Amino acid sequence: MAVKRGHTNNANTEIVRVRLPKKREREIFARADLMLGANHIRVKCEDGVTRIGRIKGKIKKRLWIREGDLLIVVPWDFQDEKCDIIYRYIKPQVEWLQKNNYLSK
Repeated sequence: MAVKRGHTNNANTEIVRVRLPKKREREIFARADLMLGANHIRVKCEDGVTRIGRIKGKIKKRLWIREGDLLIVVPWDFQDEKCDIIYRYIKPQVEWLQKNNYLSK
């Protein structure tokens, strides 16, 4: 049986830095609920409001967002039922947030 040398196991990687929502800039946690198409996603926000999220052009090509992903969103000032999606967490980051009690549940 061949063994790959130099291959690192991603399960053992330790999370050192995790981006948190900036409350001064109105950023909040949200969970992707339903893919609507045309860069829009229905999200369930931390404050209990369901909003229509728009994937900003800056991250549109870089990230794939799926239903159930944890996100950081910024609600719009003039339409509270809409928001901009600015960040998506990966699984180890979500586990770190849950372990350190940043997420309710």
